[in-house]
Amino acid sequence: MRIAVFGASGFVGSHLVAALQARGDEVRTGSMREPHAAAAAAGATDVVVNLAGEPIAQRWNGEVKQRIRESRTTLPSKFFDALAHVEPKPQAYVSASAIGYYGTSEDASFTESSPPGMDFLAQVCVEWENVAQRGRDYGMRVACVRNGLALGRDGGVLAKILPVFKTGTGGRLGTGKQWYSWIHIDDLVGIYILAIDRLAGAIDGTSPNPVRNKDFTEMLAKALHRPAALPVPKFALKMMLGEGAEMALQGQRVLPERAQAEGFMFKYPTLESAISNLLS
Repeated sequence: MRIAVFGASGFVGSHLVAALQARGDEVRTGSMREPHAAAAAAGATDVVVNLAGEPIAQRWNGEVKQRIRESRTTLPSKFFDALAHVEPKPQAYVSASAIGYYGTSEDASFTESSPPGMDFLAQVCVEWENVAQRGRDYGMRVACVRNGLALGRDGGVLAKILPVFKTGTGGRLGTGKQWYSWIHIDDLVGIYILAIDRLAGAIDGTSPNPVRNKDFTEMLAKALHRPAALPVPKFALKMMLGEGAEMALQGQRVLPERAQAEGFMFKYPTLESAISNLLS
């Protein structure tokens, strides 16, 4: 297939491009920051994959929140405006989304059929997915992959915290009771490929076995033969992340009901297997 990938230089994008090329797909890359150029690059392709977006893991303020929203809504909307003048159009549009769609909870479980939350990130995810649905106006199949916390050696949450844990100064965040709906990068790429090939609608990009933050940190520390006795207090997280600290402190338990119903086989269904692979 001929596939256009926007956001290809990012953590997920680089792994996805490599996997698509390995199976023989022709991959074009580009930037959604230039919507007209992106639309031109999408012409005569079979599938568009949009992974672009302002990073979430930074200190939130009014300006940052505006960039987060605009990168996921305004720029893709301009892309679709420009795509109106492009022929032939792609047959499918696959957009990234996030499990932030569901809001946060310490005790509830969420699947693709769950309603959205009410916080800032949930609202952004709803708008993000609504813009993606504009592809249907052009007769395109549309899928939205709600990314969980992707784990990999070269990016994602593990790459950020691994240096700290290797020094023995890692620990739980806040109470440690919040859920981590994680996924190995190879499995997330596999879910994207499933969406590229045949799915429409929302699909959760998470493993079938989420864990609480406390269990995640203890398992990682054990694998590294290091202690995990220094919790990060709430006030420190809020100093680092501003409003964004609430996502790290609250979390959500998200289950990949759709992927499993479609017969997707996870290479790394448990955190033990994922960490073992990534630290080997």
